[in-house]
Amino acid sequence: MGNACSIALASLFALSSLFAFDAEADGEVQKIILKKEKARVTLAYATQTPRVRHSCFPGALHVVLAHIAAQTGRRPLVTSGHRSNGRRGSYHRKCMAADIRVPGVAVSRIVAAARTAPGIGGIGTYCNGIVHVDVGPSRRWNYCNRGLARLKKPKPTTVVAMR
Repeated sequence: MGNACSIALASLFALSSLFAFDAEADGEVQKIILKKEKARVTLAYATQTPRVRHSCFPGALHVVLAHIAAQTGRRPLVTSGHRSNGRRGSYHRKCMAADIRVPGVAVSRIVAAARTAPGIGGIGTYCNGIVHVDVGPSRRWNYCNRGLARLKKPKPTTVVAMR
C-alpha cells in the first residue's frame, strides 16, 4: 500500500509540474487554464543546463526521479543525462540513466529515497555529491576514494647537498 501511495504521489507531482494551473474566479464560475511550461524545468526534475540531454528518458526513469522528488520534498537537478560518449555498456548511452543532485538534501537521504523508488536499477555515488540513478539491472557502487584519490603518494625524495 505504501509503495502504491508513493507511486501515485510521484505521478501526481510529475503531472502537476507539467502544467501550470491558473484559477480565475468569475462569480460562481471558475476557469482553469492549462499552460505548458516553457522553462527548462520538466516533470519532476530540473536540468542543470539547457545542454543536458533528457528528452529521451523512459517513463520508468521519470517515475524514479518523481519518487526522489516526492521523498525529499525537492526537485532533483539532472547534471548529466544521455551522452553518446562514455564507457561501453553505460546506461547514459542508452538514455536510461541520470546523474543528479538535490540541492539542500544530504546524499544519504537521496540514496535512501532512490532505494525505495519503483523500477530503480543502479544507484551510484561520487565524492562530489553526485548520485547516479538508472533503470537497468539492480546494482550499487560508491566511487569515492577510488581512482586518482587512491593513488599512493610518492615517497619523499632525500636531497643530498654536494660540496
